[in-house]
Amino acid sequence: MREALQNSMSTWATLEVRGDQARVVPAPDLEQLIAELDRLAPQWSLNWGCDAASPYVVRARLDVAGVSREGLAQAPTLSDAKLAALAELARLFGISGGEGRWVDYDPEDGPNVADLDAERELPTSPRTSALPPEPPRDPQMDKARRHIDELLEQLKAAGKGGEATRILMRGYGETVDESRALYKQLKAILDQ
Repeated sequence: MREALQNSMSTWATLEVRGDQARVVPAPDLEQLIAELDRLAPQWSLNWGCDAASPYVVRARLDVAGVSREGLAQAPTLSDAKLAALAELARLFGISGGEGRWVDYDPEDGPNVADLDAERELPTSPRTSALPPEPPRDPQMDKARRHIDELLEQLKAAGKGGEATRILMRGYGETVDESRALYKQLKAILDQ
């Protein structure tokens, strides 16, 4: 997955717009990502979920060979939110684009990323360097994620999905303890 994500990092997602400025992050180009995944893994899926609009909050879940990762992102447009969710997925695999860069923004032309494209090395062909192995999956983290997902469905059904989405903007936590703390926060919202 890392190779596919790295090789497709050739576009930009606009995270926010303030007047004539926009904050952008590097993101995988969807068409390139699909081509890379088809080349590297015969069995894969990419699923989308739009958790909120205005601003858009999008969840992207990538499943490849039994390994799943999910990116969650917010952006002013649906297409940028999808790209930002893919950028978050890439970050989870160690492909960081940073916190974003501010660039000039034109409402008709969008963000001016020409200087940024010139600064960074864009992938031109698949890389052949060996990648480190995937970290082992923690069954406790998988279980915690399932519990949070179940609670999230209950919150959405109760009309409290927006509050929950704000809590989960940075993901499900890096450790079991962080996931438990998130679960407690979400449970408190449901019990209100």
